[in-house]
Order: sequence, then C-alpha cells, then structure tokens
Amino acid sequence: MRAAVMYGAGDVRVEDRSDPKIVQPTDAVVRVLASCVCGSDLWPYASMPATDTGRPMGHEFLGIVEDTGAEVTGLMAGDLVVAPFTYSDNTCDYCAKGLHISCRHGGRYGFDGVDGGQGEAVRVPQAAGTLVKLPVGADSALLPSLLALSDVMTTGHHGAVTAGVGRGDTVLVVGDGAVGLCAVIAAERLGAERIVLAGRHQARTDLGREFGATDVVAERGEEGIARIRELTGGGVDKVIEAVGTRQTLDTALGAVLDGGTVSRLGVPQYEQGPIGPAEFMRNVTLTGGASPARAYIDRLLPDVLDGTIAPGRVFDQTFTLDRTPDAYQAMAERQVLKALIRP
Repeated sequence: MRAAVMYGAGDVRVEDRSDPKIVQPTDAVVRVLASCVCGSDLWPYASMPATDTGRPMGHEFLGIVEDTGAEVTGLMAGDLVVAPFTYSDNTCDYCAKGLHISCRHGGRYGFDGVDGGQGEAVRVPQAAGTLVKLPVGADSALLPSLLALSDVMTTGHHGAVTAGVGRGDTVLVVGDGAVGLCAVIAAERLGAERIVLAGRHQARTDLGREFGATDVVAERGEEGIARIRELTGGGVDKVIEAVGTRQTLDTALGAVLDGGTVSRLGVPQYEQGPIGPAEFMRNVTLTGGASPARAYIDRLLPDVLDGTIAPGRVFDQTFTLDRTPDAYQAMAERQVLKALIRP
C-alpha cells in the first residue's frame, strides 16, 4: 500500500509499505477513505531529527472495515467506521472513567509497529473498543465532519468540558487553528453566551464567527490581553488555549479572572510555565490535556448527523495521498487551515 512517512523536519514521503494484516485477534484492518494532517503533525515537521527508518504519519482517519480478528465483536467487513486518534480497549479502569487516552492496552498510530492514518489502509489494534460504526454511506457529504470527530472536534469539546463551559458563560478561545475553531463550536453548543476568539488570520476568524464567536481579538501579547480585558470588563472565567506555545499560555493566564479556569488543548511546546506564587495566589485552575476522543464521539455524533454542528468546514483544501508532502507544506506556511487527504 501507499502511505506517508516522515524522515525528518520538512521531509515527508509517500512510499510503498507492506499491506496491513491481522496480527492480534483484537485487530481490524480498515481501508482508509479520508484522513488529514493535524496541527500537531506540524511540530515534528518543523523539528524532527533526521532518521533512516522514518515514522508513519497520521492519526485521524475513517474508512471501511476490510478484515477483523477472531475476538473483534460488533464490527464486520463493509462497515464504515471512524477511528479516534488513539486506540483503546474501552473496558479498562481508565476507559471506564472516560480517560481513554490513558487506556492500559491502548496506544498511538504510527508507533510500535502500528500504521499511520495517512495511508491506504491501517491495522487498528483493540478494534472493538476503538472504532465507531457510522450510519451513513461511504459517499455521504458528512464524511469531513465525521472525520473531525477523530480528533479536532472531540479535542475542542474536551477543552470546553474541562473549562466548565455552561449556559450564559463568557469564554475566551486562544488560537484560530482547527482545534480552536472546533472549541468555538463546542462552547457555543454548550450554551456560552459570549465567545471571544483570539486569532489574527481573518479567513479563519471569519469562520469562527460563523461557528459562534461573538468577538475577535487580533492583537497579541500584552496588547492582546489588554484588549480582551477591555472587551469583557476585566477578563473571563473560562479560557480554552488551543495552540501550545508559551505566548498563548501567557495570554490565557493574563486574560483569566482570579478563580477562573484555563484548559490547555495545544500540545505544549515548552517544559516550564508560570505556575509560581502569583498564579497560586490567584486560585487559577489549570486543566485540559490530551482529549479522550473515544469518550466523546458517541455524544457528538448525533449533532453531526442532524447538521447541528458542521466541524468538517475546517477542511479547506483536499489533497490526494501522493500529494501529502504538499499538504504539510501548505499547512506549515499557513496557506491551508486543515488539509483533507483522500487516497
């Protein structure tokens, strides 16, 4: 099969690899219909050390089940399924608590001999606990929004949930990437009355307004914090930080009110942050983290199916699998918000 492999910073290649096969009785093989490039893929694209072996890429995909292991229940060949961005058994103590990201038998695509999602097919471990069957056809116009449930929409929802967003709230979303825009959808869905979107790319913030953002702040740094405070009468109780840099964390902490909550969604590109006496005295709650996507798909799926939410609108350009390197470059250069890949 053909699949995308990263060999180092800026070096993504589409090459022939072995067709996936059932290895464990809990595996399934899925033929990919749609995948995408994630904002988190851009961090290794910018900094990954060169390697001779390469790393299969992609963790967001949906497709058709082609084969299942002897212990896989609830799925059969021909089913259309979406895969959350990590696999999990959906039965361990962590999964039972809704923390599928920490599943004792789970893992990540592209590691430990598991295929990446940016390819023609994937061996999915723990398939019965991981894959979610979709009640639409393979030609459905909803596929982009269903694919968004694999990561960006469930991650945006995680930020809104962990920030405690509820009806009537004022919420700040820092970052106008796909996750930030999906966090706007999630905050609006949970009843937020006012949503301030901090971002400076007009095409993206315009989409954010369509998703429910009531205000946009383009300024950065202290100027941006001052503008947010001015707009909101001093600051906000709920912040969703959807980028992962120290600057965006500083913005979140600078805009949140004492006693407020900051939920981090962006994969941190820093090891140390401001958590000293000043933050301690303000009683700010720092939460968030990697989304347990499998825990959220079932509750978000009905809203995608009936058109209440349309997170697939974040996909603004489609690339063939062989053009995956172009998709990475276009996203890295901010020419594309989120690239959809079709084998």
